[in-house]
Amino acid sequence: MNTESQDIQQLATQWQQRTQHSFTQLVDAVRITHGFAQNTAVRAINRMATLRNWLIGYYVVEYEQSGEDRAKYGEQILEKLADALNLKGINVTTLEQSRRFYIYYPHLLPDLGINISATLSQESVQQKNSATLSQKFVTPADKLVNYLSFSHIREIMTLSDPLSRFFYETECIRGGWSVRELRRQISTNLYFRAGISRQPEKLLSQIKAEITTPENIVRDPLSLEFLGVQMNEIVSESALEDALILHLQDFLLELGSGFCFEARQKRIIIDGNYYFADLVFYHRYLHCNVIVELKNDSFKHEYIGQLNAYVAYYKANEMHSGDNPPVGILLCTQKGEQMVEYATAGMDKNLFVSTYQLQLPDKSTLEQFLEEQT
Repeated sequence: MNTESQDIQQLATQWQQRTQHSFTQLVDAVRITHGFAQNTAVRAINRMATLRNWLIGYYVVEYEQSGEDRAKYGEQILEKLADALNLKGINVTTLEQSRRFYIYYPHLLPDLGINISATLSQESVQQKNSATLSQKFVTPADKLVNYLSFSHIREIMTLSDPLSRFFYETECIRGGWSVRELRRQISTNLYFRAGISRQPEKLLSQIKAEITTPENIVRDPLSLEFLGVQMNEIVSESALEDALILHLQDFLLELGSGFCFEARQKRIIIDGNYYFADLVFYHRYLHCNVIVELKNDSFKHEYIGQLNAYVAYYKANEMHSGDNPPVGILLCTQKGEQMVEYATAGMDKNLFVSTYQLQLPDKSTLEQFLEEQT
């Protein structure tokens, strides 16, 4: 019994036990009953919309495979079908999504006990999915239908890789994400970041954390795969920086919400000498500057000393009214947790060290991570 039905039962019991009722109690009884009925109706509508779209996809694919007059319509089957139906809410896009839904999730209705003889060949499913998943990486049909709306499923179906779809299905159900939150996690590559993180559980537990402290904005690791740089290539720090600026929009998405680009190679004068901070951002949620130093090798203690000096300079010379103290992020290819701990001891608490990956991990690494999570 869910929380709402428990509230309904408790309220009805209390109502029966009283000989007199106040107006406030009447208001509460009606409000709770209305809310329960409304939420139940929404869930029922979402469930039926999901089942409807699967069935539409089933009919379309079955017709494409064995319809006696299918050759007559050729590649325009969906356009012709939408025109012939002339139904509000059923258009070519809906039909295309329903078709993909059936191809990606051929097990759905049969697993729910609905007697549908799905003849879509397993070979065809594998070709569309581009991979074969074991049963442990398939979300049970009842969970898909009862916990995800078709709007969620539609976002997940933008991913061609079935393993990544399984990951987002699992995390979306576990975290109770809205469609907007799901879209944000897909756009910021949570799947890849979790797969290469040394502490994936910590990463996933911080997904819903509010952005109220510097710790909430620092991601580790970052995936810079969008740069197109191979791990075995010799790349200078300036070349990496050039590539990040060229792909600034992707880099901002990977950093997360709230980062606004401010400067590159920001000149700092200390004791009459020129120093240059690699990248400077302003974080609109934390109201502070974020200084990013980029290194093309593993962590060294002198790197954090350099960044600490830049953060201290910004705190003394660049803060304006309403600003919070600046944050420093050192990006390097590898780090030893103990060395980072020792090197930052006694320094500014707003200094962080993150790693980055130029290439995504192989699928076996991600499968192992998902297996451990399920």
